[in-house]
Amino acid sequence: MNKQTPLKNIVIAGGGTAGWMAAAALSRLLKNKFHIRLVESDEISTVGVGESTIPMIRLFNNVLGINEDEFMRETKATFKLGIEFADWGRVGERYMHGFGKFGQDLATVDFFQYWLKAHQAGQAPDLEHYSINRMAARASKFIRPNAEMANSPLADIVYAFHLDAGLYARYLRKYAEAHGVVRTEGRIVEVRQRMEGGPTDGFIESLVMENGTTIEGDLFLDCTGFRGLLIEQTLNTGFEDWGHWLPCDRAWAVPCELSGDLPPFTRASARPAGWQWRIGLQHRTGNGHVFASRFMSDDEAAAILMASLDGAPLADPKLLRFTAGKRNKAWNKNVVALGLSSGFLEPLESTSIHLIQSTLSRLVSFFPDTGFHQADIDEFNRQSDFEMERIRDFIILHYHATERSDTPFWDHCRSMDIPETLRRKLDLYKAHGRVVRENNELFTEIGWQQVMHGQGVQAAGYHPLVDLLDGKELADFLGNIERVVGKCVNVMPSHKEFIAAIVAARR
Repeated sequence: MNKQTPLKNIVIAGGGTAGWMAAAALSRLLKNKFHIRLVESDEISTVGVGESTIPMIRLFNNVLGINEDEFMRETKATFKLGIEFADWGRVGERYMHGFGKFGQDLATVDFFQYWLKAHQAGQAPDLEHYSINRMAARASKFIRPNAEMANSPLADIVYAFHLDAGLYARYLRKYAEAHGVVRTEGRIVEVRQRMEGGPTDGFIESLVMENGTTIEGDLFLDCTGFRGLLIEQTLNTGFEDWGHWLPCDRAWAVPCELSGDLPPFTRASARPAGWQWRIGLQHRTGNGHVFASRFMSDDEAAAILMASLDGAPLADPKLLRFTAGKRNKAWNKNVVALGLSSGFLEPLESTSIHLIQSTLSRLVSFFPDTGFHQADIDEFNRQSDFEMERIRDFIILHYHATERSDTPFWDHCRSMDIPETLRRKLDLYKAHGRVVRENNELFTEIGWQQVMHGQGVQAAGYHPLVDLLDGKELADFLGNIERVVGKCVNVMPSHKEFIAAIVAARR
């Protein structure tokens, strides 16, 4: 029997959200059996412009044993029930991609199919009337499910957070250091690769700091952002460019003062050559304009953003440049890339933090010994590629499924070729409104259905087994759900009131 040699030293290159999420998670899950060191420089800024998350972040917090109210206060967070999309399918139209369930499934047919038949016949209002999440978001209301709601539809509320990315990294740093992670301040000036019998095998051996200190490691996590100091600059892993499907390559970001209500959803408003985000936090509003530089100049994009703020700007706008795509390998030799160093998908569906979280979960599943077996690495990369490609398809859908023809950008998006994997999903939906979720891909069937319906993709028919209900039975079924949703939303406090109670509790 072969004897395994366990790892001893894990080195995280770079801080920010990715680095400190990795440090916090591994310090908790590995139970102080490994030495974990994070290397970062205060002189190197991180992208952190405010983050919008998806519900899986609650699992991450639960694994760490984080108190949610404390987390809310420390990161100036607010709650999120979904994402509103304005002017995507047509100018003047809007819809929401809400989290959680819709209606109630019957037998083997999902709720969407019952609604689809009635809606096609003009006998049912829009889909959102059957979702507590979406109707609560519209009313700027929120309540957190608790044990007393076990038998109530309110228990089905699914939520995520808007948070300040800088404060989030600081919060996780405090957590990680309390769990034994060692932080080293300074710039990395050299990355050394090991030698075996003369030629290098490419594995990273150590990092050399500006002050001459050498930091050795067995496993390295690259959290150095777009530059990919280890995964790309050192290992030359390569990058798969998806810019032909996702042409936006720049973003202006700026915070502004809070103004008016505090909606529990992210707003994504389409613009002539991209889109604008609005994320309300406790202390400010985060804003950004994602755009395609070949269709719009930097100055024009900045002007559009600054002219549409809800409050006075709190800083000068910051320009970010990026390319949509992924590294050819998320794990190469003894380096695993996390966050922006592994690739980039624009924040349209708030997947950035989730991809860090899922990569960490995958790393724990395929955690190596010093042998770094290639079969483990290959499967890790296969799963990583699948996840990125399916999220990519979902984001492309928002651009491609449009009737807009008012600018060259939207003409391009509407008429461009799309991946075959997305084409199959569209074709399946257009037949009977069906969506198939493969291998636990991130977005659910109802998520795809909301975006397709919301952007005007038409289903020719519905699931034939819906006809097992007669017209009156179908009307009663849908009407009862709509009434229950309305009653649930009526008893909920406002989002602003719910946040205020959490903040006041510390005082």
